[in-house]
Amino acid sequence: MKLLDIYKFLDELSPFELQEKWDNSGLMIGEFSHNIQKIALSIDVDEELIDSLEEDTLLITHHPIIFGGLKQLEFNKYPANLIQKMIRKNISNIAMHTNFDQTHLNNYVAQEVLGYKIVKKDGFIAYLEVNERFDEFASKISTIFKLPHAKVVKCHEQIENVALVTGSGCSLIKSIEADCFLTGDIKYHDAMEAKSINLSLIDIGHFESEHFFAQILEKHLKILGLKVIIASSKNPFTYI
Repeated sequence: MKLLDIYKFLDELSPFELQEKWDNSGLMIGEFSHNIQKIALSIDVDEELIDSLEEDTLLITHHPIIFGGLKQLEFNKYPANLIQKMIRKNISNIAMHTNFDQTHLNNYVAQEVLGYKIVKKDGFIAYLEVNERFDEFASKISTIFKLPHAKVVKCHEQIENVALVTGSGCSLIKSIEADCFLTGDIKYHDAMEAKSINLSLIDIGHFESEHFFAQILEKHLKILGLKVIIASSKNPFTYI
């Protein structure tokens, strides 16, 4: 199957035009005329992943390997070191980032992973009705995402409703209309801001909340009749 045909299929599934202006989803590496027989799915690109892939594979990732503008390709620096290896193995790459967040990832995590019904959707934000004690809810969330501990800002003993944004969603804090906000990459100043507006926070991790990307997309790609493997990269963080 031509890479262009796969791209069109992905665009119908989760339109690339839905991506944020600052994003860079779409074709990263390759050419649309290339014939594809194998697809690998991963949240990110890393060296170990590239080494494990066969030549001529299409790698579909959640995060774009080329995010900002490239001014040079110095092959001992990121991301040029990875791009060089991919080109040598003729590995194509398509990224499905903020478009996929809106159409699939947040919904899947809310309903299939956490097991809550979405009562309202506002762009990236999925609102859930919870009605649980905060401490019990936070402990459950840590267990589900396999976090070593719950990193929280506690402003409520009881939470009625929750907002969810997978990955890094703290730029949306001002627009959250809930008792508690679940997202990743929560920083010190995010916590201070949330506390000042009485918004509880639970950090669900960036990798931990988004690594479901591959298993979601795999189900849709099966109809193409190509070999599809989940070859997710590893979380760069470890806990000791």
